[in-house]
Amino acid sequence: MNQQRIPSTVVAAVSTALLLPITALGQGSDSFVEEITVTAAKREQSIYEVPIALSAFDGDKLVEQGIVNIYDVGKFVPNLNITEFSAGHTSSANAFIRGIGLQDHLITTDPGVSVYVDGVYLGRQVGQNWNITNIERIEVLRGPQGTLYGRNSIGGAINIITKTPGAEDTAQIGIEAGSRGRLNGDFYGDYRVSDSFAVSFTGGFKNRDGIGDFLNLPNAGVEVGETSEVFGRLALRFDLSQDATITVALDANDGEGGLRPYTTLIDELPASSALRQAGFTNADLAADPYDSNTGQASQTIVKNSAEGIAVTLDWDINDTYTSKVILSHRSSDYKAGLDDDSLEDDFLSFPEFGDADQTSFEVQLNGAFDNWDFVSGFYYFEEDGGNFQFPTTFNGGTGGLFVLDQEVTSIALYGNAGFDVSDALRVSAGLRFTQDEKDAVANVGIGPTPGSEDFDEVTWDLSANYTFDGGMNVYGSIQSGYQSGQFPARPFCLFGDPNCFVASDNITAINYEVGVKGAPTNNFQMSAAVFLTNYSDLPYQVSTTQGGGFNTVNLIVDQTSIGFEWENTYYFNENFLFQASLGYIDVDVDEQGGTKPVAPLTPELTFSLSPELHIPTPGGNEWVFRADYSYRDDMFGEPSSDPGRLTQIDSRGLLNLDFSYRTGDGRWTAGIYGRNVTDERYDNARLNTGDYVLRILSNDASEFGARFRLSF
Repeated sequence: MNQQRIPSTVVAAVSTALLLPITALGQGSDSFVEEITVTAAKREQSIYEVPIALSAFDGDKLVEQGIVNIYDVGKFVPNLNITEFSAGHTSSANAFIRGIGLQDHLITTDPGVSVYVDGVYLGRQVGQNWNITNIERIEVLRGPQGTLYGRNSIGGAINIITKTPGAEDTAQIGIEAGSRGRLNGDFYGDYRVSDSFAVSFTGGFKNRDGIGDFLNLPNAGVEVGETSEVFGRLALRFDLSQDATITVALDANDGEGGLRPYTTLIDELPASSALRQAGFTNADLAADPYDSNTGQASQTIVKNSAEGIAVTLDWDINDTYTSKVILSHRSSDYKAGLDDDSLEDDFLSFPEFGDADQTSFEVQLNGAFDNWDFVSGFYYFEEDGGNFQFPTTFNGGTGGLFVLDQEVTSIALYGNAGFDVSDALRVSAGLRFTQDEKDAVANVGIGPTPGSEDFDEVTWDLSANYTFDGGMNVYGSIQSGYQSGQFPARPFCLFGDPNCFVASDNITAINYEVGVKGAPTNNFQMSAAVFLTNYSDLPYQVSTTQGGGFNTVNLIVDQTSIGFEWENTYYFNENFLFQASLGYIDVDVDEQGGTKPVAPLTPELTFSLSPELHIPTPGGNEWVFRADYSYRDDMFGEPSSDPGRLTQIDSRGLLNLDFSYRTGDGRWTAGIYGRNVTDERYDNARLNTGDYVLRILSNDASEFGARFRLSF
């Protein structure tokens, strides 16, 4: 990969952030470190005791970091990159952890990083409710999580935990206003109605103006990248007895906005490309890439909505055994699409509608006795969804059709047991059996083509961790992962090969990892990990123009990833702390037909630097200043590092600032913020079809504003 030179000042800052805590070990006498409790292994543990690489974010501190949705989390976790580019939509989130993620959003493409909300897996990552409110904690698990989290966690898992109803009688309101027409408002209330019943409610809205204009459509009614959304969540908690509770959670969101910014490159392509053959050049595109030259009014507006219900039963059977049951149903849909030529003329356009319905059921039996503990369960998941594109235009030909539907049924049995060999040494092992059935139908305008396939796999993990007298933990683990095979996303290959709509084989992974984490001093906490992961039969999505449309097929590769990750928080004193993270990954992909692919959307180097200063006032209140800088190295937008490097995405560094005033009793906070204060503009994705290069642009230009939150 062609690396850009990183400024020496940045290298110095990263080195200082990582090395200063080590050189300062033993300084200070007061303890400032707060140990975090997580549920990454489906039971409560100290974050230091979990034998995997894990990042955790406190929900009450997200806004101060400039984290306003799940996309922003990807700026501060080592070797995590979250992009937004699905179908030109503004409500997508595609996570890549250690080089594994989701390149496509269509129903036949499963994510490589699973996202859970209160134990409920989200099968689709377009159109969901990504609002970061009422959040207790966000956990990011890196590396294959095949035993406890299942088939679509081959790269890792993101675990979102909301606040429990009845935890604290409180009500909060918040408002935020700023540039780009930013206006957000939200409300959270938690009230214990009686000794056995509690209720919480979260509701709000988010609005932001666009980043460009639809130049040829003055009556479009929206701007490029404009967003507007309302959302709500109601949770009811019933205490059936001292040992059993039921929580019922309902949530919904509805959004509408303008197509995200994108543009097309033409001149850099061979003269044989369809756009150049038709006489188009870059001069026909908008001068500002954040404006849109499209003439297709039907594709200027994007919409999304989702709703769901989850019922969770927690039962402490006795002092030894506990049980949990989670039943959920979710529905989501969206309207989007892209005018791929970025021209007023209708030469390449693909309006799109998508929907998905999922039902899941999980029952757990967990226990702890003597030196043993275990987590076990049965999991069932089914999903039915589809994508519909009509009328499409391909290379000037109009009236095209694309339909893709898929039904998935997945069942799994899993168990993980741990044994405390001594007070210091713990070993654990886990197994999971997963069986998947997929039935899909594709229609590219020449009639329906069905496909059906069954998959199954056994995944496992082994780990050990040792706790030293000072509290530091050293761990080693071997984890396997699995993902079921996938049908081609856009099988326009059917025009030339009527048998090309077939699923790939099982995707498997084995991860070897060692790490150290803990608080070596009373003012310093850290974690570090080294990993090596081997992936087999991994499908990369590769797109070209073929037959009657935009053909996306699976390129099957074997991949080896090796890397290093570091996170730390250092407290200079009770009023000043410094957080830093660093990730490095080297990905080697086996040669394919004389060509050596690259891992798409995977920066080799990632890091973040975050100082936070508290200035107390005589009245017991305080001023808080926080800066967050995140860096993502250059990368390629697709597996092929084409000779012209047309799919190379430049490195980017983003800076957020937050300055706030808090009352000592925590009743209210007022602040001003700047997000992406240097107005960094960058690409989210790049795609070279041979006929054109599609650039999906970022939608988070600089924003400055004020926020206020009141608790009562």
